[in-house]
Formats: sequence, structure tokens, C-alpha cells
Amino acid sequence: MDRECVSLLPRVCEVLADSGKSLPDDTSLEKLLDWFTEAGGSLLETCPCLFDFISTVINNTDSDPSVLSFTLRLSGLMAATEDGFKMLQECSVLDLVFNVQRWQEAGLWEDPCIRIGWIQGLRSTLQHPKALSFFVESDFIKTLLQLQTDTSLFVASAANQMLAHILLFFQPVSPARCNGIDKKDEYAKRTYGCIKEPITLDPEHPALTMEASTRYTAVVMAISEYLKESLVPKENTQLHQSLQILKLLALLLAQARPPLWDTLLQTVADSLKELATAGYSQLTLPLMDVILAANSSSGTDERVAHLLSSMLNINKPADLIHAAAAFLRRGRLDTVHTAQAVRMLLLPLNIITGQTLLGTDTAADEHRFLMVEQLKNKTSCISMICICLTNTPQITLMPPDVLLTCPPVSVVLAVLSLLRICSGDSSSSSTGCREVYRNVIGSGKVQKCALEALTALGSSPGAKDKMKEVFTVLIQYLDNPDSDPTVIHKSYKALIKWMSVCADVSSITDQLRQDLIRVVQKRVCDMRWEVRDSTVEFLGQLAGVRVFLKSAEEESCRASEALLGGCCTNPLLKEALQDPESYVRASATSALAQTLAHSWQQGAALTQEQTEIVSRLLEILSEDTEGFARRAVVQYFIAWFSSRSSHTPPSSSLLMNSVRSVLSKGSVDLDWEVKVHTLQLAELLLDEAFSGHRGYKKSSDTDPASLHPYAVVSDQAYTLHTHSLQRTNMEGSDSAGVLSNLVEQGVLSALLSGLVDCDRPVGLKACRLLITLRETVCPLSQGAEDATSAMATVARVSCELPGWGWGQEIRKILERKKCNQTKEADIAACTGEVDSGEAEEEGESDRGDGACVSVCEVLRSLGLDERLDVLTQSSDHVHNSLLSLLQDILTASAAHTHPDTEEGQEVIVDCY
Repeated sequence: MDRECVSLLPRVCEVLADSGKSLPDDTSLEKLLDWFTEAGGSLLETCPCLFDFISTVINNTDSDPSVLSFTLRLSGLMAATEDGFKMLQECSVLDLVFNVQRWQEAGLWEDPCIRIGWIQGLRSTLQHPKALSFFVESDFIKTLLQLQTDTSLFVASAANQMLAHILLFFQPVSPARCNGIDKKDEYAKRTYGCIKEPITLDPEHPALTMEASTRYTAVVMAISEYLKESLVPKENTQLHQSLQILKLLALLLAQARPPLWDTLLQTVADSLKELATAGYSQLTLPLMDVILAANSSSGTDERVAHLLSSMLNINKPADLIHAAAAFLRRGRLDTVHTAQAVRMLLLPLNIITGQTLLGTDTAADEHRFLMVEQLKNKTSCISMICICLTNTPQITLMPPDVLLTCPPVSVVLAVLSLLRICSGDSSSSSTGCREVYRNVIGSGKVQKCALEALTALGSSPGAKDKMKEVFTVLIQYLDNPDSDPTVIHKSYKALIKWMSVCADVSSITDQLRQDLIRVVQKRVCDMRWEVRDSTVEFLGQLAGVRVFLKSAEEESCRASEALLGGCCTNPLLKEALQDPESYVRASATSALAQTLAHSWQQGAALTQEQTEIVSRLLEILSEDTEGFARRAVVQYFIAWFSSRSSHTPPSSSLLMNSVRSVLSKGSVDLDWEVKVHTLQLAELLLDEAFSGHRGYKKSSDTDPASLHPYAVVSDQAYTLHTHSLQRTNMEGSDSAGVLSNLVEQGVLSALLSGLVDCDRPVGLKACRLLITLRETVCPLSQGAEDATSAMATVARVSCELPGWGWGQEIRKILERKKCNQTKEADIAACTGEVDSGEAEEEGESDRGDGACVSVCEVLRSLGLDERLDVLTQSSDHVHNSLLSLLQDILTASAAHTHPDTEEGQEVIVDCY
């Protein structure tokens, strides 16, 4: 904490302690607490005023509840170290802060923010043995257990986490822990990583004394008894309490070590067994979480194995399906329980389709009658079938000893049969249960789940032998007039996946190929734009899949050529460029880039059709009102420029002319993403132009800002290495020629336009590229005479700055730079000169007058390094600081003390 913050803190404490100056925004207290948390244990040393603040607020029960809650948590932070704890305890502050009876008598305990402040403050305190002794001596365990069922969900959740913290933080450290994190911690992180305040297991926390260990044992026994008594609900109104306790138990058993783990399991084993047989459907998944957490670290504990077997033999089919799915998803798989779970998950599919999936298994027969009865209910049927379908891909990848009589191909056939039933094909359901399969006919939810499962099943062993059957069903779905857009999209996706995995399409008959062509031609003209969009995407993806027509020994070809003949793809996509929906136009543009990529790589001559496509794309970039399509156009030319053959292709002149147009139009587009893509195209031109220049540093493929365009970027991400001109193998004349070509192509104009753009991602990328260009052709360092001569040649290269828009902005910057360098007048005179220049330029803008300037002079005068420093900072780098927060609190307090403040003049404190 810097000196200025330390100097402001006493005044802030006075404001917070004054109950008559309540803050207009409580989030300022949360932010202040975050800053104090980062400061750590040095608070008492650097900010002694905090101690006086706590004493003042705690003794004034009339303070605002939010300030009191803040004070409770702040006290916990300060008592987290033994020194801070000792200081607060000697002054009896801790006794006052955490005295529940005192808060109750003051009528403040009813406020949830006081209760949660008490819990969180106490949890922060419990970081050392002395705090544990204080907790036990004060008999806080009773209050904490009572808060487990608090009416406020936030309070109950915090109390729940508090119990876990006490048990796990102070548990004895086993020797195995000294060598690192064990498997149980890895399981806990994987399973419970979403918890807002994860439990920290610190292997270096101070060892407990004999007295503290005794106190810890007493706490463990008290909590264990509470868990045992409260786990099984006495009535339905207590189900929520049982749910909370199950969540706590799952967390504890995942992270606890012996002897705590054994104590907990021994205490609650009977209650868990009772819950498993009680049949509370709402508790099935939480109960499985507890059993799986115990199973992950129990080795071969018979109690856990028995509980798991009980859950996989529940008499309620819906609960049984949920339990089996949970086991496969997160369980430690073993032969017995895994086979049992697989049989239960395949049973509904077997009942509906009649496919042989279970063989003569008698264990599954025990559940068949109840399962059939449950499946007769349409809602339950759809829900259970979807769960089964979701798990089928994982089932097919299991070892043969688990699948027994159910090979993966049988599962694929069952899913195909289910898809036929859903579409109303009665012939596929002749062996299934008629009372059940009618529930899934026309069910879009089942269709979508089945198609997703079929897509994943493409990777199953032996699945490629069923390519023809899969192809037939998918074409039927694409042709079905009742298929909704999502079903059609998933059907296309499944087709692509199966063709990419099963590259041999020799089993696809000519009739199926003709059916596919007819369906695609039909769907590309569908009334629903989502269907047209999915069809266009499919055509593009099809061009990227390589398949074999007869055998793997033959040369592969594109799937679009093998299945569609290659003759209808481009005309369909060209027509889609005229689609009234912008998403479809964008998808068509991207699909054309995928389709034409092969000819670009081969350097093939352009056809008349491809030339017309280019003209249409440039029209879209100029005239389209939607940004999606314009972005796709720029990306099309990026793909073309990147994919073209290394030798000069016949299409080179059309490509380069088109690139000039794209740079010119894209750099002034209203969509910031179009402008960023345009700069990416300019970057490709720079990379190609200076490919033989040893001083040129090519940008990394992974842009640090690509995670989020407006994210703060570290300076290290944009560190540029300067290179002396002596290291280049280009002569000065060569560099000048390359630079002139870049100016002529419009690269420099695009970069300068982007530099002064109002969107940060655009300015950031342009600035980086300009710095790279500056360090390549006109570095600031000058060496020998030949370097000076080379630089003189490069310095003669000029570019024109238009008298409007970005050119006007660049000229203003250059004028200000010139004014500062010459120092011909004072700041006021300099400003006047610039202003008059601005007025003159504005007057000339209608005439379009420009100015020719040296490229090197522009690059050196723009202050690119300083601009980069600003652009790499987040938008709130000034305001998101402790100093700014303290100033906001003081300013808000001052405004509060002056009620005569005019409307609209009040100060609002920054919030998250």
C-alpha cells in the first residue's frame, strides 16, 4: 500500500465509522475488503488506524449493518495472523466482534449481512491453532451448526463451507502429503472446482499442540454427530437440509485424509445406507456424489462398495438411470459396478428398439418390468432415453469384458433404429415395446440426443462397417419435411463426422449420392434461413474432408467431389451469396473459401465463375448492411492470399487488385472486426514483402489479445526487438522498392487509418504493425556510412495523407510533433497554430486536398511506443485502484453531507 493510500485511510475510516454518513453503494466496501485481503498480514503495521476503526464501530451498534458486516470480516482478516490475533484478543476486541448474544440483544442478528459477516470473519480468523482454541472455548460450534439451516441460502452456504474449512484445514498432515498433492485432491479439484471458495489444504500450516488437537477432536465429534442426525430427513420439508449436508459430505470425503476420512464414513455410513433405500428422488444425484467421492479414495472399502451396489439396484427406474449415468461419468470404474451401470443404461434402449444389447443377462431382467412401466410415461421416457443416449459413446469405448455380449456395432444399430422410430418408421419398431416407442415418435429432443450420440459413435470400434446404414438414415432425416432446423443441422454434422472418420465411402451407392444431391439442392432453398445456413456450412465442410472412393490404396479426393460430383457445389454457394439473410451470405462466403482452397493451392487458372464470385464479394464488402457478411469477405481474401501456390499463379493480378480494394474498403468499415481482419490481410502483405529481410520480425500466430479484444495486455506480450540496418541482406534500394509497393497496395494507408481508429483492438494491431515496419525499414539507430546511405534512399519514399478522416488526424499529430520539436512558440501559441491548421484542413476537406509526407518521418513522429503503452492498458487502469476507491468514498461522503447538491451532480461510487 503506497503512502498516499495510507494517508487517506484514516479519513476513510472516519467516514465509515460515522453512522450518519452511510455510503450510497455497498459495493465500495466489498472492493475495499478485496484490497485489504491482498495486503495480507501487514495491515496492523501499515494501517494502525484500522484497529481504532474496528473498536469504534463494534462499540456503536447503531452503525449501518453493511458497515458492521464489513467490520466483522475485516477483524477476521486482521486476526488471520497470530500477531494480529494476539493484539485483538488482548484488547478484548475479538470477544466483542464475535459475541453472538451481543448482536442478538441489539436486534442486529436478524439481518443476514451480520450473520454472513460473522461467518466469513470467523473463517478468516481460523488460520492457526490459537484461533481454533478461541473457537472451541467460545462454543461457536453450536451457533455454526444452527446456521446450517438458515433461512438465507447465502448464510447457509457460507456456514456449510465454514464447517468444511474447520475439519479440513486443521486435520493432521499425513506423511504422504509432504511429497505433494495426492489423488484425492486431484479428484476434489476436478469435481468441486466450481465452488466459489474452495477449501485450501495447506500442508505447511502449524502443527497442532496436544491441547489444540484435543479441541479439534471435540469439534470433529460434534460435527460428525450433527451430520449423522441431520442426514436422513424426518419429513419432506427437511429435504433441503439433507441436500446441503450431502453437498458438504461430498466435499469432505473427497478431501479428507485418515483418520478424519474413516471417522466421517463410520459415522454416516448407516445414514447413507438408509437414504439409499428410502427412495428420495431429489437426493439421488447428491447421494451419488457422496458415494463417488468416497469411492475415489477408498481403495476396496466394503462399506462404500455396498453403498454403490445399493444405488445401482434402486427400485425406481428413473433414479437408477441417473445413478448409473453418474457412476460412468465420474466413478472409479471397476468391472462389476461398471458392467452393472452399462446394463441399466442400455436397458431402455433395448426395450424401445428391441435390439439385442443385453444378451441373456438375468440381472437386467429383474428391472425390466419396472422400467417398462416407467417408460410408458412420456415425460419419463424421453428424459431416461436422452440420458441413455448421452452415455452410449462412452459405453462403446469400454473394454470387452464390460460390454460382454454387446459389441459397439449393436449400439450403433440401436441408435439408428431409435432414429427411425422417432421419424415414424414403424418397421423399425416391430420387436420393441409398442406401448413405449410411441412416446418418442416425433420427439425433437430425442432426435437431437440420438443424432449427437450417432455423431460421437463414429469413432467406435467397427462402426465404419455401418456407414451405408448411417448414411441412409441421415438422408431420410434431411429429406423429412417435419425435421426442425436443429435436427437438420445435427444431421449434417453427423454426416461430416462419419465421413471424416470412415474415409472409405465405397459402400455409398449411386442412388444414395443422387438422394444427397437432391436433398442439398432442396434444403439450400428452404424457407427457413437456419436450414439454408446449415446446408451452406455443410457444403463448405464437405470440401475439407478427404475420402476414398474404392480403397485406401487409391488416391483420396474431396468428399464434395465423391458425393456431389463437384459440379453443383459452387453454383449453389454462388447463389447463396444473394440470400436475403446475412448469416447465410456469410456462411456462403466462408464455404466458398473452403471449396476453392484446393485450386488456390494448386495454382489453377481462374474460371469465369470464380471471377464473378470475386466481383460479388467485393460488392458485399462495399454495400452489405450486415457486418457478418463483410467480415467473411475479408477472411475469404485472407484465405486466398495465404493458400495460393508458391509460384506465381495466373490469378495473381486479380488477387492483388482485389486485395487493394479490400484494404481500401475494409479499413474504413464501420465494423471493428472487419477492420481487424483487414489489418490481418495487411500483415500478410508485410510478411511476404519482407520475407527476405533478416531484420523483419514476423508476428506470432497467437495474438495475446485474441482471448478477448478489449482485455488488458501485458507489456511483455508486445515486446519488439529492434534490429540494426546492417543485419539486413536487402540493399537500401530494395527496401525502398518494397516500401513503395506497400504504399501503392494501400497497406500503409490501412495501418495509419487503423492507428487512429476509435476501437482499441484496431488501434492496437495497427500500432504493433507500424512499429514492426518502422524497426524494419527506418530504425532509430544509425550505424556506418552505408547504413546512412541506405536510410537516405528509404527516406525518399513518400505516401499521401488525405485531407479528411484518418489523414486529417495523422496530420494533426505530425503538426503537434513538429511544434514541440522546433519550440518556436510557447504552448498557447503552438495550440493556436494547430487549431488554425485544423480549421484550414476542415475547410479543405471538401476539396480532398492531401499532403505527401515521408514514410519514415511519419513512422518516427507518431509516438508509436507511447501509444502502444496506452493501448495495452485496460480501460479502467486508472480507476480500478485502491487510491481511486478511497477517493471515491471520501467524495461520496462529502456529497452526502451537502443535501443541497443539484440533481445530476451527485457522485456515484465505482462498482464492480
